[in-house]
Amino acid sequence: MKLEGKSSDVKNVDNVSLDNATMLFQLLRFSSPSLPIGSFAWSQGLESAIELEWLKNTDDLYDWLLAMLEHAFVQQELPLLIRMLSSNEEGELECWNQRSLAMRESAELRMEDVHTGRALLQLARSLDVNLAKGWRDDVDIGYLAAFTMMCRHYQLGFVAAATGFIWSWLDNQIAAAIKLFPLGQTAGQLLIERLAPAISGVIEDAQKVQDRDIGISLPGQVMASMLHESQYSRMFRS
Repeated sequence: MKLEGKSSDVKNVDNVSLDNATMLFQLLRFSSPSLPIGSFAWSQGLESAIELEWLKNTDDLYDWLLAMLEHAFVQQELPLLIRMLSSNEEGELECWNQRSLAMRESAELRMEDVHTGRALLQLARSLDVNLAKGWRDDVDIGYLAAFTMMCRHYQLGFVAAATGFIWSWLDNQIAAAIKLFPLGQTAGQLLIERLAPAISGVIEDAQKVQDRDIGISLPGQVMASMLHESQYSRMFRS
């Protein structure tokens, strides 16, 4: 049977312009956990939390990740992202970057932030991102600030940037959990499906946080990260 049709017969079923599609493509590209910045090497304390049996099953993991989203992302990571995206005065991005690094509460969490941030900065420079080219080599940069440079270069707004930032973190956490738990790929996707409805609320709530209220401590994650420093057998660097 021969199928015939004309391009004019195909209706546009959404309102995504080609320009928006290009920006979305770039967001997907540098939000990917496969980006060459070494994110796969870090678990952010998850390895110790599982080794110590604080997390014993997928329900425990769900609670752990949801707490990160509803507290760390709402009160700290995304409010910092908002300020970095809108920083225009000279030195303002560097100031917020320093505040972000100061909030890393263990040696490993800070090390991860600086290592992935530096790797992303180098990638941004190779892509001719102006903000990255102007960053001083003797100043530590965290992942969030380097990620912001990429978002600003490709003219991505906060909601898109926040969505990509959350995705990059969450997919990496699920990938780590699959290696540490008896957790299959399908179970990992089902866990992401459970967490997905919370994302829009997290992004909305983060926009209400005032400057003076930015920052939060999650003692469980911090303790897991610190204990990981002396864990005998380790798969991840944090």
